Amino acid sequence: MSIAARLHHRGGLPRTRGAALLTVLVFSMLSILLALWAARTAWYGERVVGNDADYQRAFEAAEALLLDAELDIRGERADGRPCAYGGLPRGAAAGVCRSGGATKLPLENADVPAFLAALSAQPQRCIDALCAKRVGRQDIWNAPAAGTAPRRPGEQDLFALMRGGSGARYGQYTGAQLGDAAQPAHPILADRAEAEAGGWYWIEVIPYIDSKPGLISNAPSHQLELVGLLPHVVYRITAVAFGRKPDTLVVVEQSYARPRRKD
Repeated sequence: MSIAARLHHRGGLPRTRGAALLTVLVFSMLSILLALWAARTAWYGERVVGNDADYQRAFEAAEALLLDAELDIRGERADGRPCAYGGLPRGAAAGVCRSGGATKLPLENADVPAFLAALSAQPQRCIDALCAKRVGRQDIWNAPAAGTAPRRPGEQDLFALMRGGSGARYGQYTGAQLGDAAQPAHPILADRAEAEAGGWYWIEVIPYIDSKPGLISNAPSHQLELVGLLPHVVYRITAVAFGRKPDTLVVVEQSYARPRRKD
């Protein structure tokens, strides 16, 4: 091999090694970017799943509060026994079956006007989780939007209701148990560390017209007839549950009509 050929051959080696190094660096960078993308995707997916699981737990707690409120309306304990006949179980907490001076639902039509007047006189129109029908804005869980009028006197504020303690916790009036270390209750229902934590419910008492076809007050004439109810009221239950994550809040509403039991 000539001297020129050897020089040309030796001069080409550094260029070959430089190209290989550049190729390795490019593939290494692509591998790192791919790993970062996979990690971010996994983190995002885990966060979405975690948020959804937290919402489902809060929704389950809100449904349990709705059932607890139905028992409260019917005047029954958590074991299904009527408060009027079964009495209080041994060691029952104060307030179970609305004992100890808690406000009770009216049982006769004659008692409804005075009962609603007493509720309406309260700043938030509620006493012991029993409320008069809302006035003004109905989405009490939302703050007034920017640029809109503030809440009018008498309009309810969900968070003010909680801070004022005018709602009911799970089992407060039915005696439903919160569990113990061996059999823990739902963590959201058991959380009572703060006002804006755990779960609450409220019961609105809404009268309807005592004449055929028995319509909810101020409702149009095509509404269904309400029969067999005494007193002539229906109830709207609002249940609220906070998730374990800071931004999880579930609000569930349900209308409930209580038929009168046979004597």
